[in-house]
Amino acid sequence: MKYELTKELETGNSIIDGEHRELFRAVNNLMDACGKGQGRAALDPTIKFLLDYVDKHFAHEEQLQAKSNYPGITAHKQFHAAYKTKLREIANKIPAAGPSIADLGALNGHIAVLVNHIKSEDKRLGAFLNK
Repeated sequence: MKYELTKELETGNSIIDGEHRELFRAVNNLMDACGKGQGRAALDPTIKFLLDYVDKHFAHEEQLQAKSNYPGITAHKQFHAAYKTKLREIANKIPAAGPSIADLGALNGHIAVLVNHIKSEDKRLGAFLNK
């Protein structure tokens, strides 16, 4: 399944939506590589991207929330912190010799958590920012 920034996922904030497009592009590239039997080679750069991405993107969201006095900032920050911790745990469990199918499944499942967060919490944030 390809990830796509549909109307259901758009927040209406150009910074947030642009960064979400970057995320989906990286994840889709990994899935394409997996479909071609090249997933192991593509995983390391994707993990590096994701680790950098969550730090950068979450910081941008939190800056927007602080600047706008977003009432849900505390819960949003808690989600971000827990998400980053779990992503690092998943990344650290992947053996140097390459990922197993279970490793790829864990990563994909964690990405799905982020997509669900976008669909609900980031949409709520976008609506608040667009008021």
